[in-house]
Amino acid sequence: MSILFILLVFVTFVLRYLFKPQQQGKLQKAKQPSLPPGPKPWPVLGNFPELIRYKNKTSVSRWVHSFMKEMNTDIACIRLGNVHVIPVTCPEIGREFLKKQDAVFASRPLTMATDVLSKGHSTAIFAPLGDQWKKMRKVMVSEMLSKARHQWLYEKRVEEADNLVYYVNNQCRNSDEGGLVNLRVAARHYCANVTRKMLFNRRYFGEGKADGGPGYEEEEYVEAIFTTLAHVYSFCISDYLPVLRALDLEGHAKIMKEATRVMDKYHHPIVEDRIRQRRDGKKDEPHDLLDVLVSLTDDNDNPLLSTTEIKAEICEINVAAVDNPSNALEWALADMLNKPETLQKAKDELDNVVGKDRLVQESDFPKLNYVKACAREAFRLHPISPFIPPHVSVADTTAAGYFIPKGSHVVLSREGLGRNPKVWDNPSEFKPERHLQGCNEGEEVVLAEPELRLLSFSRGRRGCPGVVLGSSMTTMLFARLLHGFDWSIPANQGTIDLSQPMGESFLAKPLVAVAKPRLSPHVYPCSS
Repeated sequence: MSILFILLVFVTFVLRYLFKPQQQGKLQKAKQPSLPPGPKPWPVLGNFPELIRYKNKTSVSRWVHSFMKEMNTDIACIRLGNVHVIPVTCPEIGREFLKKQDAVFASRPLTMATDVLSKGHSTAIFAPLGDQWKKMRKVMVSEMLSKARHQWLYEKRVEEADNLVYYVNNQCRNSDEGGLVNLRVAARHYCANVTRKMLFNRRYFGEGKADGGPGYEEEEYVEAIFTTLAHVYSFCISDYLPVLRALDLEGHAKIMKEATRVMDKYHHPIVEDRIRQRRDGKKDEPHDLLDVLVSLTDDNDNPLLSTTEIKAEICEINVAAVDNPSNALEWALADMLNKPETLQKAKDELDNVVGKDRLVQESDFPKLNYVKACAREAFRLHPISPFIPPHVSVADTTAAGYFIPKGSHVVLSREGLGRNPKVWDNPSEFKPERHLQGCNEGEEVVLAEPELRLLSFSRGRRGCPGVVLGSSMTTMLFARLLHGFDWSIPANQGTIDLSQPMGESFLAKPLVAVAKPRLSPHVYPCSS
């Protein structure tokens, strides 16, 4: 495959340079300003040889961070074919891209994975800059994730928070010593349940389980979500050489099609039935977000969104809502189990604010600064992905004193920002207290970070429109589990293993801990 790839790339670029000789030397002739520093590109191929080698040996992100550290730079340039990829690890430079020059870097690349997932780039997150993105972004911000809509969906979020407690409590019923709980399963399926409840007004695609846990359908669905996330913007070779896409050299298209097929087989019947009900006049007031999407009309009272757009947006929302909170919870609790004093501080805060005679509610969130600091620390130290989705420049510009060509892919490093030693003291240590420093009495800790010292939620025109929802889901997940149960490491295990597979964002092994109810018995829900 490597030989075929090199031959195809060589032929493609030789022909291109033969017929367009003026473009060949365009960037070389521009002496000031220069491109950001980076590994020396090969003729024609750019840095594809290094990309292939490190994808096979370790990970692309490790290679990028390694050479940036060796070069002592917070901004770099990797050339992949004709595309300049610009990684950034400095908050100040990041703000220049996503705040000062946000309009210039407001587009997205067209990749195989996003094309499959978004049904032809028809959604808010993955569409390139243009009318389609503006349309879907407006729908997302105004109709689905507004403050009014957030309040409208309050009861659905509470129902799933109650089910989370019910599910974990059921794992403890057979022993006075507590029960073993797989925190990865609990966290991921809480996030998926909240999303399904808001979109479809249902918890399960199938029958689910009597203990409140996921059934086969939900397990298959969540696995498909994480498969898609592993392949979206994953430095796929064919994304930088579209002429090779038909060959699908790395199998990305095949994997994405299968994963989205799994999700679509659960989504599509529900979506099609709602559209049919609306068309036949059987639906009046909306009960969930799918009803909202189906009921939207344009100035001529025609449906605003096509069936394809609705299906694509439903898929996008599900994919976007599950990974970040669940990953943060698993890592944070793993760190806190190894540091019992940190775990105790969180419980003490919850007991002082909420007490032990009721469950924590969203109205308590403003006073739970230490709990939110634990979540922020997990976002900082253990981000869900090495980089944020690429921001594509729509014009030549200069940033941080360097020339950034039109079409460049700017990728802010979550790891580089969150572990930057120039920003954070002892950056590898899990220390929630660092997020309370400088916080005045009565001031609320928030999960969003506008100064980009860490990336809990992306910023700018292409930033996450669901900051309020994502913050609520994350805080509730942390608060309900830390407040409702005492957590301990299983007997004879010693400490929690915090090792991380190469190229992965998750713990090497799902976190399994012992849970024991710690509140008054009447507080725990008796049914799901």
